[in-house]
Amino acid sequence: MGDGDILTRITVWAAAAGYAAGAAAFAYSRGRAVWDRAARLAWTVACAAMLAHAASAFHFYHGWSHGAAYLDTARQTDDVFGLEWGGGLYVNYALMAGWALDVGWWWLAGLDSYRRRPPAVTAAWHGFLLFIFFNATVVFKSGPARWAGLGLCVSLCVAWWVAARGAVIGGAGGAALPFAED
Repeated sequence: MGDGDILTRITVWAAAAGYAAGAAAFAYSRGRAVWDRAARLAWTVACAAMLAHAASAFHFYHGWSHGAAYLDTARQTDDVFGLEWGGGLYVNYALMAGWALDVGWWWLAGLDSYRRRPPAVTAAWHGFLLFIFFNATVVFKSGPARWAGLGLCVSLCVAWWVAARGAVIGGAGGAALPFAED
C-alpha cells in the first residue's frame, strides 16, 4: 500500500468518523450551544476530509481526469450491481458541493439559523448523507470496513431515532406531552 492509498483511505475514514460524530452530536444537542458548536466543528472537519479524499483519489487514482474517474465509478458499479454506470460520480460531486454549502451556512448564518431550518430540509439532507455513507461504507466495501460502516450507520439511525423520540416526548427542554405520560 503506497502513500497515496493510505492518504485516500485515511481521509475517507476521517470524513466518515466526522460525519458520524457531527450528525450524532447535532441530533442529541437539542439546541444546546456547546453541543451545536461541537457538531459544527466535527461537520466542518468531516467536510474538509471528504474534499481531501476526493482530491487524493483524483490525484493518485485518476490523474485529475474526470473521464478516468467516471470509468472507474462505472467499473465499481458494474462489479457490485452488474450495471456499468458512472453517474454515481455526479452524486459524489453533489455531495461535496452540498456539504460545503451546508458547512458554509452553519458558519456564516450561525448556530441558531442552522438549527431553525425547516425539519424537512434537515431530514432530507441527513437522509441523503446517510444514503451516500451507507453505499460508500457498506454496499461498495467488504470485510471489516463493511462491518465498521454498518455499525456507524446503525448507530446514526439509533441516534436520530432516540433524538426524535426525545423531542416528541419531552421537547427541547420542555415538559412532556400529555400522551407521553400514559
